[in-house]
Amino acid sequence: MEARRYDELVVQKGCDMRETPLTSWHRQHQAKMMEFGGFLMPVEYDRGILAEHMSVREHLGAFDVSHMGEFEVSGADAARFLDYVVTNQPSALSVGQALYTPMCYENGGTVDDLLVYRLKSDRFMLVVNAGNIEKDWVWINRLADGWSAVTLKDRSEEIGLIALQGPDAESKLRPLTKADLASLPSYHAVPTTVAGLEGLVSRTGYTGEPGFELYVSQRDTVALWEHLLDQGALPVGLGARDTLRLEARLPLYEHELTAEITPLEAGLSPFIKWDKGDFVGKAALARQKANGLKRRSVGLRLEGGIARAGYDVVAERGAKPIGRVTSGTKSPTLGYPIALALIDTAFASVGTSLYVRIRGRDILATVVKTPFYRRSRAAAETS
Repeated sequence: MEARRYDELVVQKGCDMRETPLTSWHRQHQAKMMEFGGFLMPVEYDRGILAEHMSVREHLGAFDVSHMGEFEVSGADAARFLDYVVTNQPSALSVGQALYTPMCYENGGTVDDLLVYRLKSDRFMLVVNAGNIEKDWVWINRLADGWSAVTLKDRSEEIGLIALQGPDAESKLRPLTKADLASLPSYHAVPTTVAGLEGLVSRTGYTGEPGFELYVSQRDTVALWEHLLDQGALPVGLGARDTLRLEARLPLYEHELTAEITPLEAGLSPFIKWDKGDFVGKAALARQKANGLKRRSVGLRLEGGIARAGYDVVAERGAKPIGRVTSGTKSPTLGYPIALALIDTAFASVGTSLYVRIRGRDILATVVKTPFYRRSRAAAETS
């Protein structure tokens, strides 16, 4: 892939970049390093993005995701507080269960999208996007004002996180842990040891493949990483992480979700629990739902050219824009260009022909069903 492919992954904030516990390892192994979310992160290793992408689709890949932030929320009112803070319903979780949820401003725009784990009846862990750690921390502390039975702790500097993804994830992780991985359902977690290291193993994923997330102390992150590579995992950078998540139609904050894009517009209505009581942004989202969405996120298949974030989408050649691309790539798995775009709802029906304006040329695109890739469907097509 050409170098400008990484432009949409990079957040330019100057030279003051943070590091993960694995940054030195990445440098020693000649990873291409760039800034993402304020962290110096590997974009690809010597085998390249395509090989890393296909290793996750076909076998196994390991991702350094220690740049993500972790907040602990505890206390007698922790569950009720989190129900108010996010659009989903953390109070409905059983101990050991997790959920995905947007977190909104009062106007319905998105503060962040995150994972919530219920570790104990009165203790939760929030996993937030790296570029939003400081903003999210300020936000939830503001919301916690007046909640005397809620305690917040930022544990981002204590926790290392590695994602192990691919169809071989369970078989390769099994020899390293006594946890019953086969019985661990999706969106559940269990405290255990991995390669003798204390941590938390969860099963969520951001690639469209089966896999696990391994939360350990930062001091143990390098040792765990090397154990996983010894088991056959290929190190995977942010370049392939982006193409994998896009094929699976998983949103990326600052692309499919922003302070100006609501969860409804992003297609995340299943993660809004209207009946749980009041929550931040509920009134604004309810108005938007009642009035009808003016724009929606859709999937596009292009007939030529690769769409990039920010490119205009038009209904006819030479016409004014009806929206813009939020993410785009040439799909390594499918072999053709795909994109997500936020467009006028009038043009959002599956099968609609549109155009993406790429360097002054309007390239034909079709609105398609998403996700672009689903493992069960891909397996059926190749059987």
